[in-house]
Amino acid sequence: MADETPLYRHPADETARLSRIMTEISEGFATMSRVGQAIGVFGSARCTSSAPHYRTAEALGAKLVEKGFAVVTGGGPGVMEAANKGAYEAGGVSVGLNITLPHEQEANAYQNISMEFHYFFVRKLMLLKYCLGLVCFPGGFGTMDEYFESMTLIQTGKCPKFPVVLFDSKFWGPFDGFMRQTMLRDYAAISESDLGLFKITDDVEEAASYLRRQVDLLLPTLRHPSVEEEVMIPKEEQISGEGTYEGKPPRKRPKEAGPISG
Repeated sequence: MADETPLYRHPADETARLSRIMTEISEGFATMSRVGQAIGVFGSARCTSSAPHYRTAEALGAKLVEKGFAVVTGGGPGVMEAANKGAYEAGGVSVGLNITLPHEQEANAYQNISMEFHYFFVRKLMLLKYCLGLVCFPGGFGTMDEYFESMTLIQTGKCPKFPVVLFDSKFWGPFDGFMRQTMLRDYAAISESDLGLFKITDDVEEAASYLRRQVDLLLPTLRHPSVEEEVMIPKEEQISGEGTYEGKPPRKRPKEAGPISG
């Protein structure tokens, strides 16, 4: 007998899922809107406390607090823990946006603001909406996912052009070479200007100072406008509730889809 399980979910299941998503977003907005100027720090959860990157991320967390920033991470171990620890022990605001995973990611102990998310996309929304700049340490697929999503939003003009620092030239240098040679020259998949959307460094002071300078310079565009200011801005240039620009609709809309069969 053929399996007659429907290929779609029951509407009640989807409604419950939508409610869960809305709750996570609502609670995230309520909490993160009080954080103030913040820098997001990404990096490998597998980095041990004895690794050089751990000590560097810890130093950077403290330096960012010194420059007047809160530090926001994914709340887990490794680089995330190190950056949170540096900020926490420096007396700053240390935010951990934790995720529930099948192998139970353990929240690090250096968070004075802590949230837990079921959905990765909601967690990334909070990171990108409320951070005025990003630092990407060496990492794996998760770090690359966060880096490329940030680059996509900036490149397409869907979000403000916030500063992005790639820390560790040994790790990011070859990748920079790939983008310049393969992506740009060989395949013309990106533009020359896209290579100016990030800065590679090995120096904690340089990274923190660069972020401070860029945020101060770009603050009028990074800051969400007041209601009075927003009504004077063309619709396509307004920033939506999730922190991205509204933009313009496609010039040619797709045809209406037919009814779903089955």
